Amino acid sequence: MNNSKTIPRQATAVPLMALLFASAVAVALTVVRVEWTGNWRYLSLAWNLFLAWLPLAFALAVHHRHQRGERHGWRLYSLASLWLLFLPNAPYIFTDLIHLTTRFFPHFWVDLTLVLLVALTGFLLGFMSLYLMQSIVAERLGKTAGWLFILGSTALSSYGIYLGRFLRWNSWDVVVHPFGLSHDIGQLAAHPLAHPHSLAFLGLFATFLFLGYLMLYALTHLQPAPQHNTAVT
Repeated sequence: MNNSKTIPRQATAVPLMALLFASAVAVALTVVRVEWTGNWRYLSLAWNLFLAWLPLAFALAVHHRHQRGERHGWRLYSLASLWLLFLPNAPYIFTDLIHLTTRFFPHFWVDLTLVLLVALTGFLLGFMSLYLMQSIVAERLGKTAGWLFILGSTALSSYGIYLGRFLRWNSWDVVVHPFGLSHDIGQLAAHPLAHPHSLAFLGLFATFLFLGYLMLYALTHLQPAPQHNTAVT
């Protein structure tokens, strides 16, 4: 696909079906795991996967409005803001690996595979939402701006994941607990060198997200080799 134009609506059908199928399988396996162990904690994976769908839903809404010719307006900007606010939820599931230890889980490899399946599905949901939003930015401002947009989005997502995993904030706390959230953000911004491990996490996870996006983007742009007809004599 050429990123100088937005993506045709019908072109999103197959990826969406694949993501829906993967999500259904992941949720079904999570339910089986709950039934097997009697541990309801595993249902948090299904909840996190639901949250990972939200940025894609908002990106599809923005993309649809853009294709209809809407270039400005509070609805468009509100949807774009919600997309950015919930985007960290897509790759956040990778951090659920923190719950896996051989000390507390006798079925470590089963749980690891399940978490990775849900995390990969969430990551791909985030990739598709980023891809849609990048196509809009690239059409409006050019390809360079589109890639700068990806850099900024992955950096902000890394920061959002840090706030969620280590400081235990949620996306909706922007509305529910704005002052507490602002305080923690201000503390890190005012004293960045006091949190070297936090800075290392932010940099490494942002790199992980950007390189993951870049590799998947490159794979979606594979082109078949041209076929040359050979004359038969």
